[in-house]
Amino acid sequence: MSKKKTEKTIKEKRIPIVAILGHVDHGKTTILDKIRKTDVQGCEAGGITQKISVFTVDPKGNNKDFITFIDTPGHEAFDLMRTRGGGIADIVLLIVAADEGVKPQTKESIEIIKKSEAKPIVVINKCDLPNVNIEKVKRDIVNNGIQIEGMGGKVPVIEVSGKTGKGIPELLDLIN
Repeated sequence: MSKKKTEKTIKEKRIPIVAILGHVDHGKTTILDKIRKTDVQGCEAGGITQKISVFTVDPKGNNKDFITFIDTPGHEAFDLMRTRGGGIADIVLLIVAADEGVKPQTKESIEIIKKSEAKPIVVINKCDLPNVNIEKVKRDIVNNGIQIEGMGGKVPVIEVSGKTGKGIPELLDLIN
């Protein structure tokens, strides 16, 4: 078997590693709870993730489309954990809350993404909340260096609600 064919076979069988980055309380763990059908966020001290969690899911239930997620804390005290999580991923989800937009750890996460070889996906969460301005959030993301689709760039952007599950199936399809 040729080296090229062997490399292709290895890549086809490898489960993608997806790191979750973003500001504190923007819904990273809530999105993952919706995917896993769990309530990890409800068990965290103050509802804030304090550690890195790694888990593999089979969101389609077909025993072949597995995804490994790395959930990183969003609080500023955990910047090294976010850097490590973003550095080993194939895909990085940048979670940005629709009601708050770009915040300090969002900016830090953007810098991690820029240094990483991982493919980024911007996930605008909390789209179910009233009076959110999605276009302003998108402009803020672009102004901070992530060139998203629909605004002159190639980075996919998807709107979701970790609470209601809106957009979660589409996010999983995008990852796969």
